[in-house]
Amino acid sequence: MKERIYIFLWALCVIGFVSSCKKHEPSPRRQLPVSYHTAYEQTYGHCYDSVPYAVVALDLYSDSLSLDKDQHIQGTGYNLYLSDIFVSDSLLEEGSYVSISSSETPVPFTFLRGKAYEGYPHGMYILDIEDSKVSRIQVLDSGAFVYRNDSLLFTLYYQNSEGKTTSYSCHFHGALIPWQKQ
Repeated sequence: MKERIYIFLWALCVIGFVSSCKKHEPSPRRQLPVSYHTAYEQTYGHCYDSVPYAVVALDLYSDSLSLDKDQHIQGTGYNLYLSDIFVSDSLLEEGSYVSISSSETPVPFTFLRGKAYEGYPHGMYILDIEDSKVSRIQVLDSGAFVYRNDSLLFTLYYQNSEGKTTSYSCHFHGALIPWQKQ
């Protein structure tokens, strides 16, 4: 009888060891959101010596993300960021905007395409946030958006994991919140 108990306990230990050796599978990718819940507008003014236009950025959050008192992202979801949007005044103006490469001359209603420099995203990108930490960054290659009647409609493009160009359409409706540095 003791022998059977030892064999049973040994089998349990082996099963536990084998199951703990399984590869940890990352959580499956969530679908990119079709709408964003919150949008901040960051104004930078005339920050480029060679460009006579003002620059703004858009920082959008899916409904399950928020910013804490120190402006750190909290929750699980997506953060869409577009920097270097060129405007003639100091704020985003109603109209259609199109992405340009960094070698093209910026004019109002254009914005810079996304690029990765030394592993860091610039221009436009999406952060995949899991439990308040960045789990993935998707740089956006090109795109366009329309701003009218407190609505933003985006059509953006990126290279998927197979190297194919993928389109991503999303929107935001509501007032843009002026970015306040703490």
